[in-house]
Amino acid sequence: MIVVMKAHADDADRAAILARLEEHNLRGHLSEGDERSVIGVVGARIPDGLSEQLQSMSGVQSVVRISRSYKLAAREFQPHATIVRVGNVEIGGPNPVVMAGPCSVENEAQLLTTARAVADAGAHILRGGAFKPRTSPYAFRGLGEAGLKILAAARDETGLPIITEALNTRDIELVARYTDIIQIGARNMQNFALLEEAGATGLPIMVKRGPAATIEEWLLAAEYVLATGNRNVILCERGIRTFETATRNTLDLNAVALARRRTHLPIIADPSHGTGKWYLVEPLALAGIAAGAHGVMIEVHHDPDRAMSDGPQSLSHASFARLMDKIRVLNGLYEHDLEAA
Repeated sequence: MIVVMKAHADDADRAAILARLEEHNLRGHLSEGDERSVIGVVGARIPDGLSEQLQSMSGVQSVVRISRSYKLAAREFQPHATIVRVGNVEIGGPNPVVMAGPCSVENEAQLLTTARAVADAGAHILRGGAFKPRTSPYAFRGLGEAGLKILAAARDETGLPIITEALNTRDIELVARYTDIIQIGARNMQNFALLEEAGATGLPIMVKRGPAATIEEWLLAAEYVLATGNRNVILCERGIRTFETATRNTLDLNAVALARRRTHLPIIADPSHGTGKWYLVEPLALAGIAAGAHGVMIEVHHDPDRAMSDGPQSLSHASFARLMDKIRVLNGLYEHDLEAA
């Protein structure tokens, strides 16, 4: 349920609504737009008759039921798009944002070499894994805090904000000390304690879609973060598991286009994990942006053949630079359409 306030409603009117909700063990989340303010009502159960009570209160224009199980992520709650700001970067605006870097931070020389290359090519955010979830316990699983320190050094040198993954609740505080955006990986999309702990940091949180998750489950994962009061949430479509075995996953561009209609949150497409093959990354990155993604996440390595993780899906520095040129061309073609959306 959402409570739409009249244009002339004041702070006292909004406070009265929030107080009434608390009487019923409900929480109200205020979203203030240019033309109206909306209070989203969340809780276990909305009592019968509450809608009528709220409708009669001062400053209320209308009370609308939201049938979707996710409330705060729904476009009905917030018609205008959420823009997540990280330094000078705006995620969710008219221009696509490119997050790029190696799957794993292997050592300082490797990370700094690629950080410089993606920065020179025009990337906006540096990605790199310090903690890596791996299918095999014997695979390289990241450098931990040492990797976070290398990422921070790369940020200092290049000026690029960084995004990196947190794997469990005990690492959230450590990761939050170094990163600008916390990534919740696909395997952890429904780790609800981790989502809440990450949301409580107040940092921007990017929620990757799980390999077998429906769109509704994906948006409900984002809802967990939003319910902490943290509005800086980004969605990432990174491919789902289907019957197809020719690619690592199936990048679901249906989900990108549909999510643009259902939610106000920015959406990033990850064609690296979505395909698993470096030569498919470029066309799927461009297709993702054309489908409505607000940006892409690309794995880049100075020597993909010798990468310690995800080498087959990583672009070389030269291939990434060519992709950036094509993204700029595509952005010029779609610029007016993106602004209208």
